[in-house]
Amino acid sequence: MNIQIVKADYCNEIHWADIPMLLDAYARDPMGGGQPLKETVKASLVSELAKRPYAFTVIAYADGKPAGLANCFEGFSTFACKPLVNIHDIAVLPEYRGIGISQKLLEKVEEIATEKGCCKITLEVLGNNAVAQAAYRKFGFAAYELDPAAGSAQFWEKKLDLALL
Repeated sequence: MNIQIVKADYCNEIHWADIPMLLDAYARDPMGGGQPLKETVKASLVSELAKRPYAFTVIAYADGKPAGLANCFEGFSTFACKPLVNIHDIAVLPEYRGIGISQKLLEKVEEIATEKGCCKITLEVLGNNAVAQAAYRKFGFAAYELDPAAGSAQFWEKKLDLALL
């Protein structure tokens, strides 16, 4: 199988169609919440990403078909005084899992983060998603902690407008 990993061009019509399709498939998966994206989200996702100069998407193609993606956002580490990249979404379609696509997506994200002079790459993973955790550990990720005595960080949220979600 021929695997191609590309940084998406938000003006490319193919990428414009593939990004919401891949994200919707992820959202429908139990690890993505088990609910489809709203039609308004699918319709405006790429144009909204394109408005944000700190956003980028990496897409995996398997034999020319969309197979996975990583939506990323540049942030800033105050402790290092350098940019960082947060992988907000990473997903591989079920039929393409187990062939190393997640590792290739992570490699491309790392390449882009290095070009940007970033100090680190961050992501979040569900506590019961052992497959994803293993893939991330294999790539060198670990739970975030400043001091082992203080324990690892937890990802929390406060939803602001349920109508938007």
